[in-house]
Amino acid sequence: MKQRVVVYKKLPEHLMERLRAEFDVTAFDRVDAGNRDAFAEALKSAHGMIGASLQISNDLLEAAPDLRIASTVSVGVDQFDLNYFRQRGLQLAHTPGVLNEATADTIFALILSSARRVVELAELVKAGQWKGSIGEAQFGVNVHGKTLGMIGMGRIGSAVARRAHHGFGMKILYNNTRPNPEAERELDATFVSKEDLLAQSDFVCLMLPLTAQTERMFGAREFGLMKRSAIFINASRGRIVDEAALVRALQDKTIHAAGLDVFEVEPLPADSPLLSLSNVVALPHIGSATHETRLAMAELAVDNLIAGLRGETVPHLAL
Repeated sequence: MKQRVVVYKKLPEHLMERLRAEFDVTAFDRVDAGNRDAFAEALKSAHGMIGASLQISNDLLEAAPDLRIASTVSVGVDQFDLNYFRQRGLQLAHTPGVLNEATADTIFALILSSARRVVELAELVKAGQWKGSIGEAQFGVNVHGKTLGMIGMGRIGSAVARRAHHGFGMKILYNNTRPNPEAERELDATFVSKEDLLAQSDFVCLMLPLTAQTERMFGAREFGLMKRSAIFINASRGRIVDEAALVRALQDKTIHAAGLDVFEVEPLPADSPLLSLSNVVALPHIGSATHETRLAMAELAVDNLIAGLRGETVPHLAL
């Protein structure tokens, strides 16, 4: 009898064929209010699950006694209770590595567009308001030669810093749970305290996972330590930031601008005050959203799932 798998994200057909060849598959392109009960029912008899962009509660998992592995099509695992997985002995697989460069591209796009006011000025042109040479009121700020502060220097953070150092001659400061000798050697990066990083950086890039320790760790105090000319970049997780404090910092000109790909609530509500601020570039969580990268992530997630259900070594276990 085939093991049962629940898919809760639309996957390319060739990957669905791989799964169907080996398992009894129940698939949902996405889970919403209309099919949530059917998803929960399917999960009750599942041995494996694969998907993304859905908070998976312990209640759902508790009702699935045969479950052995969850494979998420993401590098982040904040949609699962890791303590529950440990206690129950469940495997949790994720997709690090394959999205590093695409996500770093997005982050650097936020740095450039926030500094040079790309979105704001492009909309001015589209609205037919470009009447002549722009004046100081529309000037941006330089990126090259400035100081980039990285809060977190893992794989993606290192990819961002590499672009900054080699491409834009930026000075790299970083704060991390531990020193990163490779970044120091290859990028001339300097390990500093978080307070020193905030005080000295022209761009502050948040590159941390969402955990109980990091949730809402960046707030009014941190924005107050930054230069008034500094630009804040976040493409990690929105809930690491006190969003109300960020809004106040932007409104009061405590900081110069922000480039954001993630938010406390996603999708970002249409009435969010962030959307009324001209010094904010807001993207719809597109960090890894290229055709090539999302395909590579899906393929790795399927590899993880198949290996786990075969009893083989899983290529990338989060725990």
